[in-house]
Amino acid sequence: MATVTAKQFKQNTGEIIKRVKSGERLTITYRGKPVAVMAPPTNEENQFLRKLRPFDEVWADIENTLGKTKSEFKGWKEATEWARKRT
Repeated sequence: MATVTAKQFKQNTGEIIKRVKSGERLTITYRGKPVAVMAPPTNEENQFLRKLRPFDEVWADIENTLGKTKSEFKGWKEATEWARKRT
């Protein structure tokens, strides 16, 4: 498995993603220590990812649900004050 520094990853993200897409596994290091492994998804992970709904569709459902509910608070400031008093 090849190693890529965090700086190299930042400077060459596109190239590194192409390498991973082609099947290569890479260890990303920060200050000489491994912090992540980049690899193409496994078949199991791909099956799971295909089942996820698109972001726009999910966000529309959230907005729709929020539109049907009535807030207990007059605005964000009141909600923030309430939340801060609870902690």
